Amino acid sequence: MRLFYLILAGLVLIIDQATKFLIASRFDEFTIVPVIPGFFQLVRVENRGMAFGILSDSSSTPVFVLLIAVSLVALAVVTYLLLKSPIASASTTTGLALILGGAAGNLVDRVARGKVIDFMDFYYGSFHWHVFNVADVAIVLGATLLLLDLLRSRNQDSVEAPD
Repeated sequence: MRLFYLILAGLVLIIDQATKFLIASRFDEFTIVPVIPGFFQLVRVENRGMAFGILSDSSSTPVFVLLIAVSLVALAVVTYLLLKSPIASASTTTGLALILGGAAGNLVDRVARGKVIDFMDFYYGSFHWHVFNVADVAIVLGATLLLLDLLRSRNQDSVEAPD
């Protein structure tokens, strides 16, 4: 059964890298392609930092090495939890697989290019959410599944606890 979740993580990685390859091979940086005018556009952005633009202005070697080290530790922890932890719920295991695939996708970019390619831009008027990619979506969905599972288990524990 765990093989299914490793395959899911692999699919996330493949889809992430394929979409980044398509964007990188077809658009120059900051090229904008409206998809849903006034709401969603494709725009190639090269992010040297973390999610949501954190540390994106830093091009220092120590920050780069730190980001790779943190990514490797995260991959190791998530892989361990996915493969070695007691059987968890399907939503927890799916969440871990999504996080693993997404983290691997962004790590591949960081190691191969020295930056991560982001390209999905949702906006309304002058408000723009941070530009992101498929790996980021997988990580957020995975974290959301883990959080929901945690909240659900806490609610069940409080219902089962005697007064």
